[in-house]
Amino acid sequence: MAGLPPRPKRPPKPATPRELRDAIAAKALELGFDAVAFAPAQLSPEARKLRRERMEAFLARGFQGDMGWLVDRAEQRIDPSTLWPEARTVVSVALNYGPASDPRFALEARERGAVSVYAQGRDYHDVMKSRLKQLGRFIWDTYHHSLKVFVDTAPLMEKLAAQQAGHGWQGKHTNLVSRRFGSWLFLGELLLSIELPPDEPETDHCGQCRACLDSCPTNAFPAPYQLDARRCISYLTIEHAGPIDREFRTALGNRIYGCDDCLAACPWNKFARQSREAAFTPRAELQAPLLAELATLDDATFRTRFSGTAVKRIGRDRFLRNVAYALGNSAAPATALPAIERLLTDTSPLVRGAAVWALSQLSPDEAARRARTTEEPDADVRTEWTAGVQTPRPR
Repeated sequence: MAGLPPRPKRPPKPATPRELRDAIAAKALELGFDAVAFAPAQLSPEARKLRRERMEAFLARGFQGDMGWLVDRAEQRIDPSTLWPEARTVVSVALNYGPASDPRFALEARERGAVSVYAQGRDYHDVMKSRLKQLGRFIWDTYHHSLKVFVDTAPLMEKLAAQQAGHGWQGKHTNLVSRRFGSWLFLGELLLSIELPPDEPETDHCGQCRACLDSCPTNAFPAPYQLDARRCISYLTIEHAGPIDREFRTALGNRIYGCDDCLAACPWNKFARQSREAAFTPRAELQAPLLAELATLDDATFRTRFSGTAVKRIGRDRFLRNVAYALGNSAAPATALPAIERLLTDTSPLVRGAAVWALSQLSPDEAARRARTTEEPDADVRTEWTAGVQTPRPR
């Protein structure tokens, strides 16, 4: 934990490694975590070699897309001990965010936006980090052991750590699968300076199943256990900053932030349960919002509306880019075209370009007419006007 408080004046509470482990687990559950498990922080030479080979192969094929931070700190992602050489134990905690129903139902309402389950409530980074810090403070104040906190934003391969600790296994969709919670777990970690008894690692239970692979609308899995982020709708709508390739726009459907298809398809979700965490209760404004209404958001309104959620992190322009593509896929010109018209004059070239594509999908004749008369200062948007006229509408 960066900037540990001064060492408490009272002496540390005596505890054997087993007693300390049990106390940490009890405190984690008391704080509201749904599961807690322990793994060694030190990797065997064989495990380190295997992780390095997989990471190097992933990066060599460019599967990371624009996520340059995966390249910059690749070595630290391979081995937790490189993040903190004093680390001896990984405390892996999990929060269930299971939805009340299959999120794929939202894809049927094409005039409304589909937002990934994980982003419909409060930003999980805030919830997880707050509780992990409370858990860390308990360990520090009571037992005086040094530690560090990690929640997704640090270069720690948390899904592999969770598998090593026994929470679940990394499925063919590359996400963690739990026999207790299906595919719906947020993960966080503490690195501890003391060695504690580990849990048994979980083994792979995917078998011959291909449900997650076959569910992907953009064929983002070149092989089981491999993800090409450049084809993944979650990456495209969240991490990718520019226009989305035309190849994928129709496949986006009404997804305006993320995609849950591969997660929802997993048969192990039959054991999943709805989240009991109040912070993850879906906000009304993120449950199937009307696309035409979202198209009216300016920057201030966007920030206010999505304050405290993961959606806010991508910014208004990227979000409205996604909304514009969804409007083009809505097959509802009566409500979509007025919204698209508004976006065609947006101050952001990114939004205007997406709106041009949307217009070409719903009203190709009008798009062709406008392409001949519109004076557009941005080169990328001019390219969209030209491409919109030349490319047949995929209906």
